[in-house]
Parts: sequence; structure tokens; C-alpha cells
Amino acid sequence: MNADRPPPAASPVPAGLLPAAGFLLCGCQGGAEAALRERAAQVLPAGRPAAWRRGLVTFRLAGGDPEAAAAGLALDDLAADLVFARTVIHSLGQVTGADNPSLAAAVVERVGRSGWQGVHVWSRAGRPGVAAVDEQVAAARAAVLAACGLPSETAVVAEPGARLLDCVIDSPNRWWLGWHHAAGLPGRWPGGSYPPAARPLPAGRVSRAWLKLDEAIATFELPLLRGQRAVELGAAPGGACQRLLEAGLRVVGVDPALIDSPVAGADGFTQWRMRAREVPLRRFKGTDWLVADMNIDPRSTLEALGRVATAEDVRLKGIIATLKIPHWSRAAELPAWLDAFRGWGFQPRGRQLSSGGREICVVALRAPVRHRS
Repeated sequence: MNADRPPPAASPVPAGLLPAAGFLLCGCQGGAEAALRERAAQVLPAGRPAAWRRGLVTFRLAGGDPEAAAAGLALDDLAADLVFARTVIHSLGQVTGADNPSLAAAVVERVGRSGWQGVHVWSRAGRPGVAAVDEQVAAARAAVLAACGLPSETAVVAEPGARLLDCVIDSPNRWWLGWHHAAGLPGRWPGGSYPPAARPLPAGRVSRAWLKLDEAIATFELPLLRGQRAVELGAAPGGACQRLLEAGLRVVGVDPALIDSPVAGADGFTQWRMRAREVPLRRFKGTDWLVADMNIDPRSTLEALGRVATAEDVRLKGIIATLKIPHWSRAAELPAWLDAFRGWGFQPRGRQLSSGGREICVVALRAPVRHRS
């Protein structure tokens, strides 16, 4: 499909009315567009890929009444099912202008200035945390807030349930428009990107694995409890272990390489200096959480996880796993990867985290036991 295909036209929306449209707009990591479209074919059969650019894909809902279908969608649930979508919003096409004030005026002319409880502005291709991108987004957001009559101090992270106007910077002179209700946490973040991911790693943290797990805990609302035991496979240098320790868990890091001293010397931490496959299964007894973020083929990661998850006398509460994608074509294996967790008796959810790279974070909680009546 041609990335320069003209965008779908949006009908003018009377001022003050909540707009509806038969198009959905999905933001994603640059490069994940094909994987997102393939996943949508599986979980959104009524959706037909429309215009797309790097970091952005639109879908047209086919059949029936597309506007009613779009308005009735639970976008947060859809984003979770799509896995590669960081955010999903109702699309309202594009506006153009010579500068931010004229673009903001075109936004108000299109959708009205009232009824919005917040504004999300994000760049389709620019990465948050890059100074030039952040400056561009901040200037555009200030113009839209002023045009909509919203206070300049309106919070960037929206309140739960807020009606949000989305302005996606395509170029300095063209924006995509949309809207959504802020439901789950990713829906409250501009572009679905975890705000701390745009800032430097907090002082004292030994690796970005700390940040990825921090985002996973927030996104999936993980029920980690103080005193629980977590074992991480491939733990060095210890970033994820550090985040688990901060949550009050007892942590075991499995890795033949040394763990960085701030983690290795922490109370509640133990290291097993061996490869994951060398650990006797009996040592995993009493483990609540199994964690893995290993830079190996996803099939090898699944093999290491499955060995523990299916072991006799091991009753995990959940698994937190990062599955690397060596090449985007491997994303087609995602359904099989998720089925592996189901086969072990877990209910998996996946997301491509904004703090990660070409990888998928899968959180799988143990499925409840069904008793016969």
C-alpha cells in the first residue's frame, strides 16, 4: 500500500458535539506497521487498512453502519488485542496550516472548541525524549489548548474517563485529528507512550530493564505483593531484579554473568550463577513470578519459560516475559507464542512497550481453575 495515499476525508462536525467516524487511527513503533496490519486482520476483521505512514496506520470499518460501529468500540480493549498498537483513536482525517496557530484554528473549525476535557498531542514518527520532538509537541499543544479555551496548565496525563482531542503531528504543516476516552492507563498517555520512557533513566538504576518492567507493572496493573518470590531468567546486569526488589519482592537472579553491585548487595536478592536450563527444577518451588528478558530467539525464551511453568510442584502466579523479534516477519508467530502460555494454563496479554525496542512484553496470569458443578 502506498504510504502517500490521500487520507480518508472526515465530515465536518458541529461545534460542541462529540464526533464519530468510521475510521480508526493507530499509533505504533516505527517499523511495526505491517505487523500491526496483520494483527488487525486477526482481531478486527471488519477493519480495512487505509492510509498509513511510519508510526501510524488507519483502518476503515467495513459493513453495516461504520460510524455506529466505531463509536461503540472499546478502544482500550482493542489496543490491547492489537498488541502492536500503542494507542487507538477515532480518526477525523487531517488539517493543514502554515504554523501552529493556523493549524489549531483549523482543528477548532473541524471539531469545535467545547466538550474536550484534555488534549493529547504527539508525533507519529518522532520519539518522545528527543529535545526537538518534545519542543515541537509542546508548542503545538500550547496552540491547541489556547484555541480550545483550555488552561495552559491542563495535565498532559489525562484523568480517567476524560474526553480527549488527539492531534498527531505528521509534519510541521499537517496534523491528523482524532478523539478517544481515556480509560486504561495507556489511554491516558499521549500516543500511548509511557511518560517516564521519555526521561533519562532514574539515578541509581542499573539498566533500562528497570524502566521496561516499571512500564509493564503500570500498564498491566500487575498484582505484585510484598514478600512474594520472583525469579528472573537471564538477569544480568539486574535492572528488572532491581525494580522487583523495590516492589518488596524476594528476588532470585539466574545468570552466569555477574549482577551489578547495587542489586547484588541488596537485601532480599540472591543470584544463581548458572544458565536457566542448568537450574534444577526443584529450586523453583515456591516461586510466584517468573520473569525473563533475554536477548535470544523467542522460541528459546519460550522453551526456558515452559520448562519451569509446567514443572511439577511449581505453581506460578504469573509470568512477565519479553519476546524479542529478530525480524519483523517473525511477528506473524505472535498467535503461536500466546498459545504457548495458554497451553501452560495461563491467560496472556501482550503489548509492545514504548520503553522497549523490537520486542513484545507478555504478561500471563494463571488461569482460574474451573470446578465441575
